[in-house]
Amino acid sequence: MSAPLTDASLDQLFRTARTFNAWQDREVTDEQLRQVYDLAKMGPTAANSSPMRVCFIKSKDAKARLKPFLSENNVEKTMQAPATAIVATDFAFYEQLPKLFPHADARSWFVGNEPLIQAAGTRNGSLQGAYLILAARSLGLDCGPMSGFDQAGVDAEFFAGTQVKSNFLVNIGYGDPDKNLFGRLPRLDFDEAAQIL
Repeated sequence: MSAPLTDASLDQLFRTARTFNAWQDREVTDEQLRQVYDLAKMGPTAANSSPMRVCFIKSKDAKARLKPFLSENNVEKTMQAPATAIVATDFAFYEQLPKLFPHADARSWFVGNEPLIQAAGTRNGSLQGAYLILAARSLGLDCGPMSGFDQAGVDAEFFAGTQVKSNFLVNIGYGDPDKNLFGRLPRLDFDEAAQIL
């Protein structure tokens, strides 16, 4: 068995990690974003379905394409962020199952079963989006996950002609702790949210 992570690592991933709304003027490289994805893709999904698709927005042109679809309170922080991940789900994910789950005909489980496609895609794509946040934090990057955007507009602009649908956005970079960082909000205690049976 692996040893538990150090307290410093747990702080970085969970306890002192924050959602940032302002960013230092520091680049996030393409290689860093590749590393983020390569870690996130290793998290478990049902039948290794891996339905998450990510569009990393970095260039001025790409930011200009995204900007009209952002809620007003998300514009400034997203335009300032070094990168923004559009975390999306490919609802044709099952077409990749012959590659991703080759020891069974998993594709046949989904073909024509739209409720199963929607449920599995949404669940596993969201899981992978959470892995993406933890992967970025593990590499020393800060995140600002958010909704607050026109999903239909983003889908038409970035995923036209596919079955890929946006789920949420994650600004990625080096957060500025001196600007727009809200106080830590409370969390539910174990007994309020969990039980051991």
